[in-house]
Amino acid sequence: MQRLSTLDRFLPVWIIAAMVIGLALGRLVPGLDDALSAVEIGSVSLPIAVGLLVMMYPVLAKVRYDELGHVTADRRLLVGSIVLNWLVGPAVMFALAWLLLPDLPAYRTGLIIVGLARCIAMVLIWNDLACGDREAAAILVAINSVFQIVAFAFLGWFYLSVLPGWLGLGGGSADGESLDISTWQIAKSVLVFLGIPLVAGFLTRTLGERSWGRERYESQVLPRIGPAALYGLLFTIVVLFALQGDTITSKPLDVARIALPLLAYFAVMFACGFGLGRALGLGYARTTTLAFTAAGNNFELAIAVAIGVFGVASGQALAGVVGPLIEVPVLVGLVYVSLWVKRAAYDLPRTHGGVE
Repeated sequence: MQRLSTLDRFLPVWIIAAMVIGLALGRLVPGLDDALSAVEIGSVSLPIAVGLLVMMYPVLAKVRYDELGHVTADRRLLVGSIVLNWLVGPAVMFALAWLLLPDLPAYRTGLIIVGLARCIAMVLIWNDLACGDREAAAILVAINSVFQIVAFAFLGWFYLSVLPGWLGLGGGSADGESLDISTWQIAKSVLVFLGIPLVAGFLTRTLGERSWGRERYESQVLPRIGPAALYGLLFTIVVLFALQGDTITSKPLDVARIALPLLAYFAVMFACGFGLGRALGLGYARTTTLAFTAAGNNFELAIAVAIGVFGVASGQALAGVVGPLIEVPVLVGLVYVSLWVKRAAYDLPRTHGGVE
């Protein structure tokens, strides 16, 4: 702890402060949300887009791209991630939304959309903080991106229109509406929020190692650009909550109702990811990566879809906005849970002559 920078050591404090500042700005500054939303990239506010790109670039510059082949050779990790993200995750959110919000169809629909939007951005930060496998995270995020493009619209139709009818639950979405979003809208989001920082990170790593060598690049260059990831994270949180501060603070009871299934979802998915990783014998780093990629969600896509389909003032949009309100502090807490598990279940057995 003594060797950590002030930024790293007190990160939970800064994140909570960023959330409070964002909520206060959104509540107290008239017209701020309209100003922040005036310019958009891929249906996402320009300030949020900038924050996400700044946040992801340093993490992707840390990835050793020449070692990705070792990750892709691990079929246990790849298959486990696909099952958790695209079979288990949406089904768990669907079940929780119907179980805990049976009387609130708009919020229920918003949560189901959140469950379909698998994480491709912020999960890299949580994985890095928890000492997960960076190369594995890059591969799993890329897989999620591909599946997001080809499967999001189909799964939205299935979980909102088809499955509720099969189960005798009635229409899944409010007023009988179905999820109508083009593949290009999703692909554009992926290209912007993953493609740009991925190319920048790859070029930085490749050219940096070519100029200074790997040891010098990792010991001198990465420490200089690394803090930008956390600054980008804090900036993104401030802007995100400023955009929806008035909406969130004006409906506290609704936020509490939406928060309950989200809390259950993050806990269940993280536990499933960690449990599966342990059962498959993936080791701490890849188990952590599997757990965080299973628990995290692509909030920017979920919010953009909810607003685009149902409107900015809709209950579906509010549910999407509450997603990061709950996800950010919960996943920060799970970073510390992961590190505790690392010490208790992985480091200590090796220290005393056990096996991992």
